[in-house]
Amino acid sequence: MSDVIRLLPDSVANQIAAGEVIQRPSSVVKELVENAIDAGATTINVVITDAGKTCIQVIDNGKGMSMTDARMAFERHATSKIRQAADLFDLHTMGFRGEALASIAAVAQVELRTRKEEDEVGTSLTIEGSQVKAQEPVSCPKGANFIVKNLFFNVPARRKFLKSDNTELSNILAEMERIMLVNPSVAFTLRHNGNDVYSYLPSTMKKRVVDIFGRKMGQQLLPLSVDTQLVRLEGFVGTPESSRKKAQQYFFVNNRYMRHPYFNKAVMEAYTKLIPVGEQVPYFIYFTVNPADIDVNIHPTKTEIKFENEHPIWQILLSAVREALSRSSSMPSIDFDTEGMPDIPPMPHGGKLVMPKVAVNSGYDPFKQGGAAHGGDDWRKIYEGLNGSSDFDDSSWNDDLAAAVGTPAATIDSKDDGDIAILPSASNDDSLFGAAAGGTAQYYQYKGRYIITSAASGLLVIDQHRAHVRILYDRFRKTIEAHGGNSQCLLFPEMMTLAPSEEALLPMVIDDLQALGFEITNLGGGSYSISAIPPELKGADYVKVVAGMLHTLAEGGKDVRDDIRLTVALGMARASAIPYGQVLGAAEMDDLVAHLLALPGQDMSPDGKRTMTIIKDDELNKMF
Repeated sequence: MSDVIRLLPDSVANQIAAGEVIQRPSSVVKELVENAIDAGATTINVVITDAGKTCIQVIDNGKGMSMTDARMAFERHATSKIRQAADLFDLHTMGFRGEALASIAAVAQVELRTRKEEDEVGTSLTIEGSQVKAQEPVSCPKGANFIVKNLFFNVPARRKFLKSDNTELSNILAEMERIMLVNPSVAFTLRHNGNDVYSYLPSTMKKRVVDIFGRKMGQQLLPLSVDTQLVRLEGFVGTPESSRKKAQQYFFVNNRYMRHPYFNKAVMEAYTKLIPVGEQVPYFIYFTVNPADIDVNIHPTKTEIKFENEHPIWQILLSAVREALSRSSSMPSIDFDTEGMPDIPPMPHGGKLVMPKVAVNSGYDPFKQGGAAHGGDDWRKIYEGLNGSSDFDDSSWNDDLAAAVGTPAATIDSKDDGDIAILPSASNDDSLFGAAAGGTAQYYQYKGRYIITSAASGLLVIDQHRAHVRILYDRFRKTIEAHGGNSQCLLFPEMMTLAPSEEALLPMVIDDLQALGFEITNLGGGSYSISAIPPELKGADYVKVVAGMLHTLAEGGKDVRDDIRLTVALGMARASAIPYGQVLGAAEMDDLVAHLLALPGQDMSPDGKRTMTIIKDDELNKMF
């Protein structure tokens, strides 16, 4: 029997590796720009065609490569950044695996022109599908010029699953933002289809944040700085007023972008009771730690990082954010400053404390002073008949109580033992929701969050905010499809500034926003004017609403038209829905429940959260 195990060719192995390292055009941009940073570049120019599907060009003024190094750079596991396994725990560069260029060359047509400063001529290398097509001397400036064409040309299945140009461009810009935020001393430019997207000069950390996210963001940030033996923390956190459903949140460690949900909890813990539940604040926090105390070799994207001292750093981060908030008077702090305060006289030497005494007249009776409403002892007659005597009229008592609580008398049931029950005044409806569906049930609001009423099989509990989101979602979806939204003009247009990655997504939703009633004008440079809004958003922060939709769209990477409309309708519904804590009247609760129960699939919100539940009679009986 012949052997069946064979060694894969390098071209096949590189294509397999490319599946993890190169997932989309943004992955190519990330790897090439990070290589330019490692090469000491101070200027990096990125040129994109068709969101990277047709061409990606990255030009830098770094140290460049020799002819031999240029050829070796495309071999798998070829790198200049580490020499042995121990170097993995002393990393000072962005890359170290030696897989990126080999993976790119396996799924694209690549041309490289590069020259070292001391060389008179450079080298030009052409590779297609891991096969070297040509290598020759060429005249070129110092640095490197990578041109990647026709990404996934030999893997049509991968190319077919790429998203629209707007989505892919947004992903590229998001990757660039992460790199630019951590390298403010480097100049960056980016062009897409012949148009300048941005051009940033070398600047400070704060200026780079403002350049990308706008001046308003800079006004909402508080400086953060702390230095300990374990970690040095620098950067900025947002004020409580900057909170919104989705916010720009960035962690960097040793100049490398990372995702870290555990540290995110530390930041948000500091904002407890300062921002509404479910909202986020922006932050840009830079960690500097000993490279030996972290492990970045977990995932090919190198965004998941393990910390040896994770819990102590969590505590340091929480304290640092709280300190930043207290310095800005965003949260109360203890003030021990006694300057200008009145002096408290000290107790005389040898003095004694005397406890104050309260005199009580135990013989005082206000009803014997002629001040009672009925005079003298007549007040006692008010309570005659409440001892269970036959003179007590149940019907009149029910009428009085019904008038007091605003409930029909037929719903009051006086028990022999003195207990009183308020019964639903519903018809004999044996449906699932019984009286609730009939619109005549008694509703009760609990803690400004839940609506409680009786159902045929038990107690119906409804989350008022989610229920209203579910109702409005259907309404906004129909409005978008019918293009029949109303507009309410603003006396003073509101200015909105978008990051490049958000601006790239705006064309995907602008038609739906206009169908809902928005009027948005492009002023250039990432600035937009909102001159009209849907009436449902009156009183809401509509700039946050639009920015939140774009942020959600960027995170989800949605591309299908129906998915985009879902995002827009859901964002509008959340912004317009009844907030938690709002007190509702009986008519409002009745209207809300009636509209909810008339919808198909009313028990779930559009984002898959439960809107209502029924506590069955059996469960209630077991509790007692």
